[in-house]
Amino acid sequence: MSALHDDLSRIGKLLMFKEPFYGVFLSTLNKVERKDVPTAGVCKNNINYQLAVNKEFWDSLKGDNNKIGLLKHELLHICFNHLEDREKFDDHELHNVAADIEINQYIDPAFYPTDDILLPTTFPELNLPLKAGTRMYYDLLKQAQKNGTSPKLNALLDALKGGKGLHPTWEEFESLTDAEKKLVANQIKHQIKEIVESNKEKGRGFIPSELESMINELFEVVPPSYDWKSYFRRFFGTSNKIYTKKTRRKLNRRFPGNPALKIKTKKHVLVGIDTSGSVSDADLLEFFSEIYHMWKTGIKITIAECDATIHRTWEYDGDMPESVRGRGGTNMNPIIEYFNDQRHFSSLIILTDGFIGDRTVRSYKPTMMVLCKKGADVEEVQSSWGHTIKIQY
Repeated sequence: MSALHDDLSRIGKLLMFKEPFYGVFLSTLNKVERKDVPTAGVCKNNINYQLAVNKEFWDSLKGDNNKIGLLKHELLHICFNHLEDREKFDDHELHNVAADIEINQYIDPAFYPTDDILLPTTFPELNLPLKAGTRMYYDLLKQAQKNGTSPKLNALLDALKGGKGLHPTWEEFESLTDAEKKLVANQIKHQIKEIVESNKEKGRGFIPSELESMINELFEVVPPSYDWKSYFRRFFGTSNKIYTKKTRRKLNRRFPGNPALKIKTKKHVLVGIDTSGSVSDADLLEFFSEIYHMWKTGIKITIAECDATIHRTWEYDGDMPESVRGRGGTNMNPIIEYFNDQRHFSSLIILTDGFIGDRTVRSYKPTMMVLCKKGADVEEVQSSWGHTIKIQY
């Protein structure tokens, strides 16, 4: 391990004592030394984030507090989704400035990495509000640039555009496809969620106040659009899945003195997900929200991902996958065929936008279709495949 990595590890432990969440989050990131990075920055590691540090700049920092401040600065960029949101802004360099103004307000002044750190007070003539968010700062700076009311801002932007800019490594993510960018974002959300869940015993004080609303959204559960518990109880009174459990509350008639077996049935439902190109990521979020509520009723769920063919099947355990396979044309008939062949499923639920083409295969067991909120109307989809409902929330 290099001297830089040794020192990054040492400073990471100090950060963990000062602000445990950021210290743990830092430990999940890969760190690399890069001479082409002027200071430090978040850069691409395949389809994930990693932290790049220029050793010469790192060694030039005055002390440990400045190094802690630098690391927190980079972590805040990730947590505030600045890299994912970058494409929403026309002027990337102006967005860089606005993003820095936002996150630097959440760093203790005693830990500022450098003296020229960007803050609302950097441009006193603009009277920028405190903790107003990147979008607000971007709009205000854009207006000041247009009106020429801040020569200091114009000079800064000219200097940045004449050099490597504030965040040169962010440009590396522009080569990713939209699907890969979403995967990167989901991986970070998953990491943050795992960190919070693994440190529940530390209480709410573990979560930084600036990230509280964002983290709460990660754990927010959307109410179901349908009473799944009543549905399963009403239509599927029998089950093909049987579990046995030993119990001493009941005598074993065949082997006296030994525990008896308690038999418990559990419904096993096949849930087909339409992963064709017409289904958006927002639609998939709706689908998995409903699947979560189905699963909470106590049924066993097997997922089948299908566009015009079934790409994979897997057992659902309460978590949304980072990605799904498909995105081609639409044909739900393969799911019906699979359902008919696999006789251990007690029912089939298909989640789709409703634009599924011809229905040529008959289902021999209870089947239901669930349409996403922006999908086809129920009247357009009613068919021999069973009851059809539409997500309403």
